[in-house]
Amino acid sequence: MAGNALYDVGMRLRAAELHDEGHGRAAIAALLGMSEETVREWLCTYRSAGIEVLAMMGKKHTAYSFETKLAAVRAVVDEGMTKPEAMEKFGIASPSPFKKWLKAYREEGPEALRPKPRGRPRGSGSPSGETTREQELERRIKRLEAENAYLKKSIALKAEKRSRTARRPRS
Repeated sequence: MAGNALYDVGMRLRAAELHDEGHGRAAIAALLGMSEETVREWLCTYRSAGIEVLAMMGKKHTAYSFETKLAAVRAVVDEGMTKPEAMEKFGIASPSPFKKWLKAYREEGPEALRPKPRGRPRGSGSPSGETTREQELERRIKRLEAENAYLKKSIALKAEKRSRTARRPRS
């Protein structure tokens, strides 16, 4: 199958079942007709977070607190714990966000794991309320000054071009 194919819960549960029966990643991938990488991710989730989380994959994203992220990342980076062990210990369902947290922590430190404010920053939209006559006139003056500067520049460029063509020797 190609790209980011979506699989139903039954496929994920069947992969876990085959794993419990002793089948390896390659065998499970061949039996279910999917990539070995997908099976690897599913089995990692299954081993670290359990069958319930594996069944919920693709439905709801869990929001983790700053403290949980920091503790999990420090367990791997500072204490030498493996990623699957840390995911199991801290209840992290997916390896994707965990890898992003590790990268952010290594590059920018603990503050990179803090939640970022969402949406447009205050004051970045159009000015609230009605504009006064004075503000309206100031805006109009700025626009006209810009237009005037543009026209002056255009005239100067055209004059320069004419003078260059007039100076050229004719053959």
